[in-house]
Amino acid sequence: MTRPLSIWVVSDGRAGIENQALGLAEAVQRLTPAEIIVKRIQWRSLFDRLPSALKTPSMLASTSDAVTAPQPDMWPDLWIATGRATLPLSTRVKAWSGGRTFVVQTQDPRWAKARYDMIVAPAHDGLAGDNVFEITGSPHRITPDRIAQAAPAFADRIAPLPHPRVSVLIGGKSKAFDLTEAHAAELADQIADAVRASGGSLLLTFSRRTPQAAKAVMTARLSGLPGWIWDGAGDNPMFGFLHFADHILVTEDSANMAAEAASTGKPVHILPMVPLKSGDKFARLHDDLAERGATRPFDGTLGGWTYAPLAETERAARAVLEAMGTR
Repeated sequence: MTRPLSIWVVSDGRAGIENQALGLAEAVQRLTPAEIIVKRIQWRSLFDRLPSALKTPSMLASTSDAVTAPQPDMWPDLWIATGRATLPLSTRVKAWSGGRTFVVQTQDPRWAKARYDMIVAPAHDGLAGDNVFEITGSPHRITPDRIAQAAPAFADRIAPLPHPRVSVLIGGKSKAFDLTEAHAAELADQIADAVRASGGSLLLTFSRRTPQAAKAVMTARLSGLPGWIWDGAGDNPMFGFLHFADHILVTEDSANMAAEAASTGKPVHILPMVPLKSGDKFARLHDDLAERGATRPFDGTLGGWTYAPLAETERAARAVLEAMGTR
């Protein structure tokens, strides 16, 4: 009997970063027997700002998980890492493992690109190379089966709500976009009008980046609608919101949220933000999602449409396994 594939998922532990690598690992695991071990790392503050080329495992904080193996056959078959913090390790794993480990980095590492066996990069980043595999958006953990499995925990609160159920995912300020109080109030009024006109209900969640003033004004203006505005207390109902939604509204600032929403096969309406600089990368992503039929700009109404759910993480996982088989 062939032993399961061993996979290490490596990141700095931030959920949004870790979920990219973990989502890709789980997609591989759905295709072939595999054991996943999550490794969370942190550099000691004295060394954190050093160039990646100068960092060594001895500089990791004591709270970091061990990311070395005492001998080559104890290294994983597959190393999947995400984020700048992992680069000093990802670029050396091939040598440390004696060539045993296949190294995958998600996102554009912007350094030593030839040292990875594969880079799984968002197509809107425009990264090119023989070892680059482009996908729409970023790898993630959301699948129809996964959200269906999570949904029963929230059914008592969501299932009685009237249709259409409108899930709203609000981002926040970034280098490219802002969500001012005034703009948040305008969005809230447009969302409220659409939900009332449809006779439906609201399922709203904010991100960690949502400015407090924007969160407050949207909560105040939307709290009178049937539904649930998650305040951050208790288990995160995001998967339940996606499962029970008839429509999904997503602010344009997050490539991750848009791609995740498009994996459901449900209509995804894009909410505009206040631009702070040229949004070429985001424009390319949203053009891609629109061309696939997944998204449309929110026009104040809740018209429906259908499309094939995006399965980009699975596509990347198949590419990883294919590449590993040709080593």
